[in-house]
Amino acid sequence: MSTYTLDELAQRFGLQSSGDPATAVHGVCGLKPGKPGHLGFLSNPKFRDELASTAASIVIVSPRDAPALKGAGLIAADPYLAYARIAALFDPDRDFEAGVHPSAVVDATATLGTGSFVGATAVVEAGAQIGEGAYIGAGCTVSRDAVIGAGTRLVARVWVGPRVTLGARCQVQAGAVLGSRGFGNARGPQGWEEVPQLGSLVVGDDVEIGANTCIDRGAIDDTVIENGVRLDNLIQIAHNCRIGEHTAIAACTGIAGSTRIGRRCMIGGAVGINGHIEIADDVIVLGRAMVTGSITTRGVYGSGLPLDDAREWRKTVARVRRLGRMEARLQALERHTRIPVGTQEDDKNV
Repeated sequence: MSTYTLDELAQRFGLQSSGDPATAVHGVCGLKPGKPGHLGFLSNPKFRDELASTAASIVIVSPRDAPALKGAGLIAADPYLAYARIAALFDPDRDFEAGVHPSAVVDATATLGTGSFVGATAVVEAGAQIGEGAYIGAGCTVSRDAVIGAGTRLVARVWVGPRVTLGARCQVQAGAVLGSRGFGNARGPQGWEEVPQLGSLVVGDDVEIGANTCIDRGAIDDTVIENGVRLDNLIQIAHNCRIGEHTAIAACTGIAGSTRIGRRCMIGGAVGINGHIEIADDVIVLGRAMVTGSITTRGVYGSGLPLDDAREWRKTVARVRRLGRMEARLQALERHTRIPVGTQEDDKNV
């Protein structure tokens, strides 16, 4: 069990400290009730009252809350970010011993970097390259000529397709499929015919990919996931998409082919994004939105109706269904009264 003192944490993460520098912690905890020998944090002012009663030995706080510390503390501009960095020190899942499990199958032409691990029943095919300190969990498949960067972790049952490249320090959760065949089909006289998907998938450094997320390889050019992207569970990214640096996408979002999403975007859960469109940098899309066209300006966008009482919801749906008839009646009234019919430009401004 790793133990760190207040002074060690302050120096390691460049934080200001308050209290006894020898105060030690060996784990993390919530602020209420907290645990002796553990580290907590306060980032939401709603929980400021808990600071006085917490049993945590060290608490990370903002400069505004530092005067309220009753014991040892670390002072950070962003307590939650500081907590995230420190908590990694106490994550037992990051520890492993290098080696190859006896039940794993590693082709003789594959390359295993120093300090890497290949787990039970995993398969590493011909020409694959596993970087230094990489972790290939139980049941994973690294297909021919794929490249896994240094320090990257495939938790379990991850399938990495041929020629796929993953950068350094990536985290790929169980069941993810990286570089599967894109949904490319041409209609022939007898039905659908497969369009070969000859590109691959390139994933940058420090990317996280959630459980059961699927990313298709490109049809001709590669699908690209840039550095620092965060993908939640159960996301579908189709062939030839490009996701910009540090964009985060929540669960159950579906992105159709050849879509380009900018940098630092935030896409909510269950969003549907049309193919062959572009989304600018710094765009936020609210959950369950339907993005059918390009977004060219940064901002917050949403669509759809929020949850409501079932009776009121049915009334709203009924009104929406009557809109076409209401528009026809209005146009008839305009013609009858000789009121000029609104132009398309007027309609855009409504």
